[in-house]
Amino acid sequence: MFVIPAIFVGIIWIVYWFEIQFGFNFNKYGVFPRTLKGLRGVFFTHFIHGDAKHLFNNSIPLLVLLSSVLYFYREVAIKVLVFGAILTGFLTWLIARESYHIGASGIVYLLFSFIFFSGILKKHYRLIALSLIVIFLYGSMIWYVLPIEEGMSWEGHLSGFLVGLLFAFFYKNKGIVKEEFQFTPSEIDAFFDENGNLIENSEEN
Repeated sequence: MFVIPAIFVGIIWIVYWFEIQFGFNFNKYGVFPRTLKGLRGVFFTHFIHGDAKHLFNNSIPLLVLLSSVLYFYREVAIKVLVFGAILTGFLTWLIARESYHIGASGIVYLLFSFIFFSGILKKHYRLIALSLIVIFLYGSMIWYVLPIEEGMSWEGHLSGFLVGLLFAFFYKNKGIVKEEFQFTPSEIDAFFDENGNLIENSEEN
């Protein structure tokens, strides 16, 4: 639960260091909507960041949220991460403005949405508690699925949020689920009828 998040965050920091160190700009490998060339960004966009602030703002939530998914949803965690990241990038490619969209924030919103809605849908006390913790820590992020800040890819945020919701529904019966109470008869039940009344001749029976 710690190794995979650490590797992922380590990769995005190495990519950013490589850009700075050797004077590259990988923005052109981000998502550029509705163009064949821009489709490659569906796979690369999550590893590219515009500046150190952008990178840092994504790194901590990635570590926290991805670790949480890997611990509480280990059965589906890798599927959510890999396929969710691809679907988030593709949905961004479909709906976004004509500009390069970069950053791992789409995955952050994917994980945030998945954790929150999964806890509500599964109705398991541990997962509901996790949902409430996530809302407490990152609930303010919800505003950034709207175009309220210039230069921010709200479309990528919205895409991740919607894909997380979709996966929460799709995997609601996987992993930890609320167990329905099942009645197990015991010997003493033979002394009572279906209405709970004592059977007078139970000793004879």
